[in-house]
Amino acid sequence: MSQQSSKFDERYRIGRKLVAELGPADQANTTFELLGKEWDLVPGAYAPAPGTGTEYYTTAIPYPVGGRFLEIGCGAGVTAVWAALQGCAHVTATDITETAVASTALNVKRHGVEEQVRVQRSDVFADLDPGEKFDTIFWNCSVIEAPRDFEFTQDFEWAIFDRGYTALSRYLAEVHGWLRPGGRALVTFNSLGDLDRINQLAAAAGTVLTRLDSTTRRLAGEDVTYNVFEIARA
Repeated sequence: MSQQSSKFDERYRIGRKLVAELGPADQANTTFELLGKEWDLVPGAYAPAPGTGTEYYTTAIPYPVGGRFLEIGCGAGVTAVWAALQGCAHVTATDITETAVASTALNVKRHGVEEQVRVQRSDVFADLDPGEKFDTIFWNCSVIEAPRDFEFTQDFEWAIFDRGYTALSRYLAEVHGWLRPGGRALVTFNSLGDLDRINQLAAAAGTVLTRLDSTTRRLAGEDVTYNVFEIARA
């Protein structure tokens, strides 16, 4: 077995461990606490725990106050709601799973930001109106590469795995086409994923990543370094 294959297998093993330890068990709507607020959660959606990526990224990224913010992979909607509360005039929150879309819609209503936030299902940019443009686009992406024949059996797994990093590749290649002049493209990545690969994918997309911020926290028994990157054209 090659060293590269061994590292892939180890990252994939950790991903399966995260699914087992952090995956949803509740069969009814629940709530959770994060960033000093209460949030709704539909069964099957990922609930971001205190100390994990969502909590850090939501407070670390720059928001376009008075502008248009797009979040890809909104999960339970914490970051999208936070963006509205920070003063974004228009927020579009998307996710590939219906459970995440439903959870986000509940949290938009709970926190009274219905006028600012629109929620919809989309596979990265595929289902957006082609004429839309944004001041900031953000994705807290799925960092663990799954085999290309991986079958998703529960919505929660979309928050962990990306088959062959195909979704990330599309994001890096397409994101600048959705920005207003002077807009900013952001993506997260943590040390559970393949950091060399994301830089290779960025280069293949004609882009370069600049780290804006990082922190190290404990997740499921692992020391994990979380990074916020800005994506610029090379």
